[in-house]
Amino acid sequence: MSMSTAFVEALQTISTGEPVLWLTVGVLFGIFVGSLPGIGGSLGMALVLPLTLPLSGVNAIILLVSIYSGAMYGGSIAAILLNAPGTSAAAATTLDGYPLSRKGEAVTALAMSAVSSTIGGFITIIILVLISPFLVRMVLLFGSPEYFLISLLGISMIAIVARGSLAKGIVSGMFGLLIATVGIAPMVPQQRYTFGYYQLYDGISFVAALIGLFALAEMINLAGEEGTVAKESSELSGSIKSGVKSVLERPLLVAKSSLIGMGIGAVPGAGSTVSTFVSYAEALRSSKDSDSFGEGSHEGVIAAESANNATIPGSLIPTFSFGIPGSGSTAVLLGGLIMHGLQPGPNLFSSGLSTTYTVFLALFLGNFIILGIGLTFISRMGYLTKVDTDIIIPAIIVLGVVGSYMLRVNWLDVFSVFLLGIIGYYMKKYNYSIIGLVLGIVLGPIAEENLARSLVLSDGSLMVFVNQPLSLLIVIAIIALTLGPVVKKQREKWAA
Repeated sequence: MSMSTAFVEALQTISTGEPVLWLTVGVLFGIFVGSLPGIGGSLGMALVLPLTLPLSGVNAIILLVSIYSGAMYGGSIAAILLNAPGTSAAAATTLDGYPLSRKGEAVTALAMSAVSSTIGGFITIIILVLISPFLVRMVLLFGSPEYFLISLLGISMIAIVARGSLAKGIVSGMFGLLIATVGIAPMVPQQRYTFGYYQLYDGISFVAALIGLFALAEMINLAGEEGTVAKESSELSGSIKSGVKSVLERPLLVAKSSLIGMGIGAVPGAGSTVSTFVSYAEALRSSKDSDSFGEGSHEGVIAAESANNATIPGSLIPTFSFGIPGSGSTAVLLGGLIMHGLQPGPNLFSSGLSTTYTVFLALFLGNFIILGIGLTFISRMGYLTKVDTDIIIPAIIVLGVVGSYMLRVNWLDVFSVFLLGIIGYYMKKYNYSIIGLVLGIVLGPIAEENLARSLVLSDGSLMVFVNQPLSLLIVIAIIALTLGPVVKKQREKWAA
């Protein structure tokens, strides 16, 4: 089937009323579950999956994908307002979104989030509709060595995002990597740091870690204060207009972050958490006002949110073409495909191209719904930062505990929330990089598994990491990113 014919068929399918109905329902439900710390898109999709049985295959996938998309945006709402990321992908948004809320500019931050997410989704969907059959071939170039090097590339971002002390940033990253080793080793049946608890066989829950490091740590901080979240302004000073204007004034940043999100999303196992932090780090590296990052930088919010929603279309490439999910959400989506008789594989980008394009068009329309909902209710959401902390703190703690427990029904996840919440509070107090810790937790398992697999395939030879042009290119990028901050500081010393 030609691309033009498939596109016309997809337009005809999506123009009927039923797909649009399920698209709207999915986006609304996704925003709701995404805004609840610890719940997120994957659990929301899993709850809805059995209910899709009466639907046609296309409508079922549209519903699931729209929940995925809505949850991505919804995660940023709690991240900006309360420093409690609803999804792991929204963790990067907290770094500058929450400081803006503290300044009374929550409405501006929420507007930037809605517009950046929408534009990021638009850019990647248009690109993927045009090049998706060719992108499938590019993804095939990635093997275990490339996956390991991509993970290492993400870990090297610690050198960029570590503010103040590079040594403290490295310590944070190493601590994150240590946490990532808890559980069963990836290539051999060996327990590590489980202390006899079978509940730790699957490791420390990443969602529990995020809730503890961001939400609970901030609630501990707020407990020592009186009043509301928005401290620096008696009235909300931000506006929707200023948020929209801020995004439109930075088209290159939006485009670059969107491409990063799409590219990393297309790599199985990387996911939106990696893409948002990499995009954030790149924005920090290239910014003329890097000192404002972490203090309420508009660029930080725009970079994270543009990459956030842009990751979704990219993540559908390995899921649809190879049946390889890169996250919990895409794993549920894969189950939905199989349940409705849509066999993942290259055929979805050849004979089944119209189905794939229908999903992409649904995502495109879903972004309009996200933008409409976001801009309509933003001004009301902003007033949450004016609610007394005596109400906010217990509510967020309860939501965080319930959310962390529901995901795996594991009481140790609740313990992890409180332990990492205390650790996160003291890390912030003594200027240790929480971003470095999160990057270590996220990328550690991916790096370890693919390192072990690569060495097995090469009989222990390290040349496997440089004997392909793509691998060599990634190695050069790692060296440049690692040495870049050191060289920059040395130049500043010489100039002084």
